[in-house]
Amino acid sequence: MDALAVIFERPEHLALNRLALTPASAADAVVAVAWTGISTGTERLLWSGRMPPFPGMGYPLVPGYESVGTVVEAAADAPVRVGQTVFVPGARCFGAIRGLFGGAASHLIAPAARLVPVDPALGDTACLIALAATAYRALGGLSAGAKPLIVGHGVLGRLLARLTLAAGAEPTVWELDPARREGAPGYTVLAPEDDSRRDYAVITDVSGDASGLDGLIARLAPGGEIVLAGFYEAPLSFAFPPAFMREARIRISAEFRPEDLAAVTALIEGGRLSLDGLITHRAPAAQAPDAYRQAFADPACLKMILDWRDAA
Repeated sequence: MDALAVIFERPEHLALNRLALTPASAADAVVAVAWTGISTGTERLLWSGRMPPFPGMGYPLVPGYESVGTVVEAAADAPVRVGQTVFVPGARCFGAIRGLFGGAASHLIAPAARLVPVDPALGDTACLIALAATAYRALGGLSAGAKPLIVGHGVLGRLLARLTLAAGAEPTVWELDPARREGAPGYTVLAPEDDSRRDYAVITDVSGDASGLDGLIARLAPGGEIVLAGFYEAPLSFAFPPAFMREARIRISAEFRPEDLAAVTALIEGGRLSLDGLITHRAPAAQAPDAYRQAFADPACLKMILDWRDAA
């Protein structure tokens, strides 16, 4: 079996080619992919060649960890069934071609236990479940009534704000780009210089900007916590005295886990988390080279979705 796949052959060189798939084992399922999302964080670093050393890193590779499709093959005792719509958090099924994260292809073979059943009515918005799970992990044990700060109003920042509201808290969001301050139902988005608060108990950074840590520490309440939930290509550093005076805590939020996927899926199914209004651009998979470039270069593109349903 083979699949049409996006391949980063080397930095800034993308191809759309057919690749042979590693044969499925008894524990695997085969998924016909309908849609995949393009990440403007980690995938942009892979595209540009600026990704720091990371397990599995190297070229050529198949990117993507936001895939949704239909199960076309699975064992009778598998946790998913043929015909079921599932979210696929990446795959490693391309032989010598690295899968980091291996989801941008017309067909995928992955362990059936890693697949997450989703409501078919979600359509391509189900691709956002990975980012929602990432935001949920960053949220941590936020209590009702808290008033945290979120830095960055891309898709991850918006999902984090929506999850914060669902937890009964009241987020404030910083965003430098005026155009990205729109689309904030139920919370405030403003430029950092327009915010006078310096008593945030929790500040979560999803911007990926490694240069702003000192500015965030200056906004913390005593004993406050900074959560680093972006992906940072440059080394992070901060001046020790201000952090010392506040007894600041710094937490790194890693990639989502299965329990995070399960939690956000339950919130979506229960109507407590909406994925609406976050996908701004869509393109057929055949236009992947142009779609990736637009996703990485166009500030108006919050989330680009590739449609694989007509892929040959």
